[in-house]
Amino acid sequence: MTTVMNMVMVDCRTEVDEKYNEWYNKVHIPKCLEYDGMLRATRYRLLKGPLGHARYLTLYEFKDQNAMDAFPNSPECKAATQEMRETWRDKDFEIKLAAQYETIGVFER
Repeated sequence: MTTVMNMVMVDCRTEVDEKYNEWYNKVHIPKCLEYDGMLRATRYRLLKGPLGHARYLTLYEFKDQNAMDAFPNSPECKAATQEMRETWRDKDFEIKLAAQYETIGVFER
């Protein structure tokens, strides 16, 4: 089975950073993970980088291409998107980049 990733890079206003991360971790990701085809979501915070670069990266891993392709039209995604729009009407964060990748190799020590 070849897993695929949806990578989302986000930046938020400094004054809402704590609120944003709490919401993302406790509300948004759990709603997304209700979708059966999503295996996991892993979040990262930028350590170093150029000014204006997204501070947060989330990798959403799906069991296969079909599961990822079906996700945007799923009830789980629609519910997560609707909740996000209601919670963040002031647009305190910006999605800087979203891209999809397929696994081509796993290497471990």
